[in-house]
Amino acid sequence: MKTTQLLDFGSNILRSKKIISHRIDSEVILSYILKISREKLLIKEDKVCNENIIKFRSLISRRLKQEPVAYIIARKEFRSEDFFVDKKSLIPRPETELLIDPIVKIFKNKNLFFLDIGVGSGCIIFSILKELNHSKGIGIDICKKAVLNAKINLNRFNLKNRVKLLNKSVDQVLNKKFDLVVSNPPYIVKREINRLANDIRKFEPKVALDGGNDGLDVIKKVIYKSKEILKLKGVLALEIGRGQYFSVARVLRENNFRQIRIVKDYQNNIRCIFSTL
Repeated sequence: MKTTQLLDFGSNILRSKKIISHRIDSEVILSYILKISREKLLIKEDKVCNENIIKFRSLISRRLKQEPVAYIIARKEFRSEDFFVDKKSLIPRPETELLIDPIVKIFKNKNLFFLDIGVGSGCIIFSILKELNHSKGIGIDICKKAVLNAKINLNRFNLKNRVKLLNKSVDQVLNKKFDLVVSNPPYIVKREINRLANDIRKFEPKVALDGGNDGLDVIKKVIYKSKEILKLKGVLALEIGRGQYFSVARVLRENNFRQIRIVKDYQNNIRCIFSTL
């Protein structure tokens, strides 16, 4: 069977189950199996050996059960880098990339010492370290398995002397002061988790999604703790959920934070808030 035939086969099966991204998913899975880029896969038609056809069918069957492609191929691109991911950590989202550029702009050419709360796969902390050469960071996560995933990515980026990864909650951060606290915390309202798309609800870790009854439980913890651990004029950078801006802005004001910047996402929702004490 040739590549185009196999792509059509995978795409048609996925489309029959109403998976909207059927064509892209088929391309990504086959390019992963053949160890070539999607672009090369689409330009050049080759014959696929039986072993790879069997692998392809197996991975397509996993996608049929709505498992996210990122978990099937064990990687997700973030800021043009591939990060290892599996079910122990949240899949990096394009919206989270919006946190990075303002941080790079604010701290360019400065010796930045920062904390990433809820490090997950490490996509935020490693992107900042990579783009700010004079930065050092600590990443914490309450999930021990997520920290192990971040350590896998740490080994890929050759940043060991500039970062510590710890299995800790935000309440356990003591006796340190940071120029920046950055966090993409869980912010989904608990009762809405069951309404999420199946590939999120069934496969992504609930601890990385569940923000409590109002979606703000962890956000509030991060804000309260940041008051103690930020240096004078330090910056708090938060990713928030859709429709949460006014509630989060109120909590920030009540805790003596002054908003310095907001960033909207691709649907024009306020997605990131940058504040200082």
